[in-house]
Amino acid sequence: MTGRDTATKARTRPEPAAAAAPRAPGRPPAAAVRDKLPGLAVAAAGVALAWTAHRVLPAVPLLTAAIVLGVAAAHLPGPRAVVRGVARPGLSFAGKRLMRAGVVLLGLSVGLGDVLGLGWETVAMVLGTVAATFAGTVWLGRRMGLPGDQPLLIATGYAICGASAIGAMSEVSDSEEEDVATAVALVTLCGTLAIVVLPLLHRPLGLDATQFGRWVGAGVHDVGQVVATAQTAGPTALREAVLVKLMRVAMLAPLVAAVGLSLRRRRTGGSGTAHTAPDDAAHTSPAGARRAPIVPLFVVGFLAMTALRSTGLLAQPVLTAAHQAQELLLAAALVGLGSAVHLPSLVRGGGRVAALGLCSWLVIAGVSYGGVLLTT
Repeated sequence: MTGRDTATKARTRPEPAAAAAPRAPGRPPAAAVRDKLPGLAVAAAGVALAWTAHRVLPAVPLLTAAIVLGVAAAHLPGPRAVVRGVARPGLSFAGKRLMRAGVVLLGLSVGLGDVLGLGWETVAMVLGTVAATFAGTVWLGRRMGLPGDQPLLIATGYAICGASAIGAMSEVSDSEEEDVATAVALVTLCGTLAIVVLPLLHRPLGLDATQFGRWVGAGVHDVGQVVATAQTAGPTALREAVLVKLMRVAMLAPLVAAVGLSLRRRRTGGSGTAHTAPDDAAHTSPAGARRAPIVPLFVVGFLAMTALRSTGLLAQPVLTAAHQAQELLLAAALVGLGSAVHLPSLVRGGGRVAALGLCSWLVIAGVSYGGVLLTT
């Protein structure tokens, strides 16, 4: 076991019972459902409060408000006992399962015809930006000694689409809840800062509306943050930003599938061998455990929804309803993830995490800016 793995396990020891209870062998399904109800009720209340905050202050994105409320609930004296106790199973369920459902519905926002209509130059620019940000962030995070899957998750959030991408990647990497929550908090914070910082750079950098929109779409993390940032430069910038952003979202499935396949080979490959007999996998897996699929089902669902959207068969009211459902599911998931954030631990290791976030932000902003200038 590596030092990084030991540190990860040590950080998660305080709550072994909450994590293990839903998985107890032979537990009746009805009892498992009852265990989750308090946490799901807390997640629903958090979504309602986040939606209200967004309605009162439209500049505050729903998903940003959701994770802030989740973090607040984990640290306020009254709610803290609830979210760390009776509500923990349901909040963990929301952070994982509801996140998957939201990612599947996210596929309905991607129309391949619109994305490809941007031209091969823009496609190449986005591919280069995603590859440079993902690889650079993972490499730097490992060099900085960040624990667990934090480098992988932060890289995915910055390179693709924020919290939803982190949730998708955590499913194939089987990441610790604390690592997921830390990555989501960092990416959400930086994406929120982008709403303020990037419009201030619009004129000094000499970008027209089309260039600014594409820069925002290629460099800002969450879809809502992209909209909030790009709309400051008008409808042309907003349209270009959303299309470029959707191109990045379309890369979520292949990236998650590729990482999942790589991790599967690493875990079952023995000591450096590329091929593994079935007996080897059975030997290294817990009794009764099933092999994870090479391509997770929620990734297949994402691709299926993208294909369905691209047919043009779905009416706009259906797409609007699906988008609203996606936002609510992701908001509930972020309440769950936010409730797992432990700020004292985050502060203790916050210097390295913040440094990685800043460096990754500079990489994606710089590479996408150069790419926009070369392709427009």
